[in-house]
Amino acid sequence: MRYKIRMKVSEAQQAFFAARRPRKDSPHTTDAYRRDLAGITTLLVSELGRPADALDVTDLTGPALRAVFGVFADGHAKSSVLRAWSTWNQFLTFCVADGLLEGNPMGAVARPRTPALTPKPLRGEETPEQLLSAAAAGSRRARDPWPERDVLVIALGLVAGLRAAEMRALTGRSLVGRAGELRLHVKGKGSRDRSIPVQPVLAELIERYRESCRVRFPSARFSPGSPLLLDRAGEPIGRGALEYLVKSCYRGAGLHDRVPAGANLHALRHTFATRLAEDGATASEIMALLGHASLATSQNYIEATGREQRAAAASNRTYRALDSLG
Repeated sequence: MRYKIRMKVSEAQQAFFAARRPRKDSPHTTDAYRRDLAGITTLLVSELGRPADALDVTDLTGPALRAVFGVFADGHAKSSVLRAWSTWNQFLTFCVADGLLEGNPMGAVARPRTPALTPKPLRGEETPEQLLSAAAAGSRRARDPWPERDVLVIALGLVAGLRAAEMRALTGRSLVGRAGELRLHVKGKGSRDRSIPVQPVLAELIERYRESCRVRFPSARFSPGSPLLLDRAGEPIGRGALEYLVKSCYRGAGLHDRVPAGANLHALRHTFATRLAEDGATASEIMALLGHASLATSQNYIEATGREQRAAAASNRTYRALDSLG
């Protein structure tokens, strides 16, 4: 078996990241890829009994990868195994395309089934409105209350469906358009930009928040390209701080028991999508507004909340028996 090029695994991984640079992956995505590659490589070192700098791409055989992924799976959740499998599949596909391998050995490694997306909106019909009202009233316990920012963050999730990274990427230039035609330009996941129509009330919330920033940080200069959301020190808000802000808003409003497990800020986005589906939006419309890469992802919201399912459940003949009891 002959290959065009012989290359060390470490060199091939560097070449893989160099080849991905035009894709403009987010730092978070790149870090996740590096962790997955490094974690499996460490297990390969143990499996093959050779130091990392001695591993050649041709050592990445089906049996070796199958063995180390089995070890990896024993200590990690299905989602982590699935992510690592996907990372290595992309890396080895690159190796094949570059002539480093004749074929992709990941076909010999069992791939965990992708769990079906289950929407996780906030529970309770009036919960979003109650959350906004409580945040506006300053219910969140904090050393330095900032209700203008709290309300804006919650609103960006509930009426624009933004992810945490998308909120943090907003700047003064993100809101554009004239009255009645305002749009929020969002730098989305996978470098997919989108434009979301918004109502004037959101523009008013943003302006009230900006005014609160000018009061809090009188010596600061806010250019159109400056990050919109700030922390208490006037710096761009971090991911952890943003998640904590939303979580503490739930608790301050007494609504933390209405947040699905595993959701937090993302529950706001799921609530946005679920309400769109309930109000008759198509899968294509949901896909455009949320920046989904796949129409199937958007379709899940319709399947979970569709009128057809409710109508089918309502046609159950037993309901007539229940009605007769009254």
